[in-house]
Amino acid sequence: MSHLSQPPVVLSIAGTDPGGGAGIHADLKTFTARGVVGTTVITALVAQNTHGVARVSPVALDFVADQFACVLDDMPIAATKSGMLASRELVELVVTERQRRELGFFTVDPVMVATSGHRLLDEDAVATVRDQLLPVADLVTPNLPEAALLLEAAAPASNLAALQHQAHALLKLGAKAVLLKGGHGTGSEVINVLVTADGQEVVFRHPRIETANTHGTGCTLSAAITAEVAHLKQQLAVRQVSGKLLAVAVANALHWLLDAIKTAAQWQLAYQAEGSHGPVNHQVGVMPPRRCCVQSASRGIRM
Repeated sequence: MSHLSQPPVVLSIAGTDPGGGAGIHADLKTFTARGVVGTTVITALVAQNTHGVARVSPVALDFVADQFACVLDDMPIAATKSGMLASRELVELVVTERQRRELGFFTVDPVMVATSGHRLLDEDAVATVRDQLLPVADLVTPNLPEAALLLEAAAPASNLAALQHQAHALLKLGAKAVLLKGGHGTGSEVINVLVTADGQEVVFRHPRIETANTHGTGCTLSAAITAEVAHLKQQLAVRQVSGKLLAVAVANALHWLLDAIKTAAQWQLAYQAEGSHGPVNHQVGVMPPRRCCVQSASRGIRM
């Protein structure tokens, strides 16, 4: 059987979201929508919904290690993304696994603080992310506040020149590429800046969509990029992903995410709309809505 007859396998290392909008839940839905087989290593159990995080319970370190062993001993991983890692010890475990096992193309989404303000990464783990995790990453995808925290900057970037400056500063910390996301900025346009160690710099611009349904966009985007990279690696039969190929993967992922935001912009899933931040539409492009017409009991149901 040709390896092209089956989809690539990708891995998400992250926490849960019982509300379905972020974390492992968003990653698996994104992987399915983008045509890859999703596997997971769960790092934390998070009680949260569209109104915020209520409680975080980190998974025991040895159990996380057992999850890594079960997945990596069984299936070849084309690409991996990490999201919420919660503690310094978990960050160090992921670094160790990256160094000794085959994780494929490695995307690091440095999840630190939820939109609600709840910390998702211990304060003593920030330096470990900066000094140990970023240098083993193929791509880092911080938002503006995360970039400022990693760089110990006085303030998040607020214009294109500042985004470019901070993206290059992050690149110097050791990652092979940085996608600095401008979704937390202001104005009618969202600007994302990709810089790579092999000299690529690409600015992606798209209109800002006014909606409260943006919960989990960072998780979703990093998962979509990881899936796109896995497809490119398989289709082109390459092990290393150049800056040019990565730019294609990012462009494809951003285009899909924009559709996912647009088609969920008017959703209201929560009982209480005020203060709620719903998910994007992870099903966009997967299948059209079903239309059911019940004619009569004697004639049956037409789908």
